[in-house]
Amino acid sequence: MAAEEDGRTARKRRQILEAALPVFLRNGYVGTSMDEVAALASVSKQTVYKHFTDKEQLFTSIIMDTTGQVEGLAKMITAALEDTDDLEKDLRELARQFLARIMSPDVLKLRRLVIAEADRFPDLGRTWYAQGFERSLETMATAFGRLAERGLLRADDPALAAEHFVGLLLWIPVNKAMFSGGGDHYTEADLDRLADAGVAAFLRAYAGPGSA
Repeated sequence: MAAEEDGRTARKRRQILEAALPVFLRNGYVGTSMDEVAALASVSKQTVYKHFTDKEQLFTSIIMDTTGQVEGLAKMITAALEDTDDLEKDLRELARQFLARIMSPDVLKLRRLVIAEADRFPDLGRTWYAQGFERSLETMATAFGRLAERGLLRADDPALAAEHFVGLLLWIPVNKAMFSGGGDHYTEADLDRLADAGVAAFLRAYAGPGSA
């Protein structure tokens, strides 16, 4: 019976979180009301407060719940590079997938929301970055270090190489999206072209003797 009750509680909590996320993305923190969240979740406001003591706790829970969207990039990186025998091909495929994930409208909206509320919730912003994007960079740095050991890359500082790789991919499209709104300024073909160009530039700087 207790397990059944715990299951209902978890489902109700998930129901509230899923209803609240688009409200915060659309209205921001200040513009979001618990009444609207309750209505969209089809629960009473008292039920919302039963699971989340106030709007700040609800907002924090939502942001931390989304770290998995970015954390999934780490698994993508490992799968793409762990046993590669064609570095350029696998880097291009990784770059295309990475860029497509980061440029998805939901991730861009979430990124804007975290940035917009960084002054209000600095610890939350730092934690979201550390548990999501930074973890992906650390995974990439580890992968690049192993590629350097195999002679496929020249990377005395794999962490810096990872920063350079991601920077080559994201600088153009993400900056435009952050200032312009939306995420549909680029077609899939546009993103693929940017990904391929970023990989080409990266390999000109970092390709090792074993990659030829």
